[in-house]
Parts: sequence; C-alpha cells; structure tokens
Amino acid sequence: MTLYTHADSNIRKTWIYLTGFLVFIILIAWVISYFLETYLILWIAVIYSFLISFFSYWYSDRIVLAMTGARLIEKKDNPELYRLVENLCITAGLPLPRIYIINENQANAFATGRNPKKGVIVVTQGLLRRLERNELEGVIAHEMAHLGNRDALLQTIIVILTGVVVIATDFFFRISFYSNRRNNRENRAAALMFFVALALAILAPLFANLIKLAISRKREFLADASGALLTRYPEGLARALEKISRDPNPMRIANNSTAHLFIASPFRGIQAQNWLTKLFMTHPPVEERIRALRGMKI
Repeated sequence: MTLYTHADSNIRKTWIYLTGFLVFIILIAWVISYFLETYLILWIAVIYSFLISFFSYWYSDRIVLAMTGARLIEKKDNPELYRLVENLCITAGLPLPRIYIINENQANAFATGRNPKKGVIVVTQGLLRRLERNELEGVIAHEMAHLGNRDALLQTIIVILTGVVVIATDFFFRISFYSNRRNNRENRAAALMFFVALALAILAPLFANLIKLAISRKREFLADASGALLTRYPEGLARALEKISRDPNPMRIANNSTAHLFIASPFRGIQAQNWLTKLFMTHPPVEERIRALRGMKI
C-alpha cells in the first residue's frame, strides 16, 4: 500500500463512520419522536450540546495548555526545533504554529487549535532529548497533519453528535419512567415505551462512544500517513513511535481528559489489547501503527 492509498483509505473510513453516526442519530430521533410525538427533546439536546462544544472549540486550547503546564518558546529558545517546524510548514503549506514545551521526562507530543492559523504544537523535554532529528521530524509532521486535517473541528462535531445521543436518550428515559409510573401498569403502550427508553438509555450512548473512538483511531492512522507524506520517510515516525511506547517514564500531568491528544498514550503499564479493549481505545495499538508505516511505499 502506498502513502497516498493509505491516506485515502483512512479518509474514506472516517467518513463512513461519520455517515453511520448521522444515520444512527436519525434513527434514535425517529424512535423518540414516534413515542413522544414531539421533537422537543431532540432540539434541547442539539442546542445544549452545541453550546457546550462551541465554548470547548474556542477555548479548549487554552484550557489544555494550562492543564499541562506547557511553556511557550521563541526561536531563540530552541532554534533547531523552530527550523524543523518552519521547514515542515513550508512543505505542508501551513502557517507556523505556536510551539510549547512541557517539562516532562516522558517522550510525547500533541497538537491542538481550532484551525491551522491558531495551531499549537506541544512537545516534552523527554521527546527532544531521546529522538534523533529524523524521528523528531516524523513526530512533528504527524502533529502538523492533525492541524492540516482540521481534526479539532472534526472532534468537536463528533462531541456534539455524541452529546445529542446521550442527552436525548436520557431525557426520553426520564419522561418514560415518570409516565409509566403515572399510567396504569397494564397499559401496554406505556410499558413498551419504558422498555424502549431503557434500552436506548443503555445502548445508544455506548454505541455513540464506540463510533467516536473508532473515528479517533482512524484520524491517528491518517495523521501517521499524512505526516509520512510530508517527510517522505515513514521509518522516522515508526522509530519514534517505538521509542515513545518503550519510554518507562511516567507523566505527572497525565489525565483522562487530555490523554487522547498525545501521539501515544501518556499512561504507562501493560495494557491488554484484545479485540474488546481495542474498541475502547482512543489510539490504535502502537504496533499496528508501526506495521502500517513500515508497510507503506513512497
């Protein structure tokens, strides 16, 4: 598989998942509307999720930078890193992002920003110390690809859709529960409505989150492929991922709310990777990413 076909494949799979997500929401909306004979719950869910995601989209980069203790640097602070980022920006046709450094021994990095003009790339001190230049270039190219692919915008859309599912099914279940208590217990329609609401309240948010995680994993594969296209050297990123995944140093600022941003999970320890646990991972297993990079043809 070439770099181009690998990238196209992951873009196509991302949109298949996203289309499936939209169909899934339409079906849920139809079921809720059928039983309640109103679209009120759906509209409430849409407006609430949109408002939450709107503020997250505009201010998430500031929040994340504050949570991680990242420090903004200028060219004089690290000229080599700055030149590397500038060269990749020229190649990718992207504006120069702000560059931050986290004072952590663990080798890791992430990108954030609502669009390429507001892009931010963050690396740890451990990453700068442990990686060779072509490996560091591979990591930066991966993060530049996230900015160029507007993954922050896509994630915001997915969060909105997931929020719609969770809020709508929760409201539907609560209304069905109280309605069932008020009505005669032998009322079959009320009983059916209650059990449908219960099933949706349990299963719909689970399926929504599984789709969200699947899209997240595909965007990581896409960023790997897009980054390799920038450097024309997939082996650099592959070796970098090997070093990052084998780094035993813990990350003090690691937490579940920001872990998905990093190029590899900041949590250390043995993690089971059977088919079930993979469904709940934000990132594909590093071994699969390395194998995909080394299987690409330039």
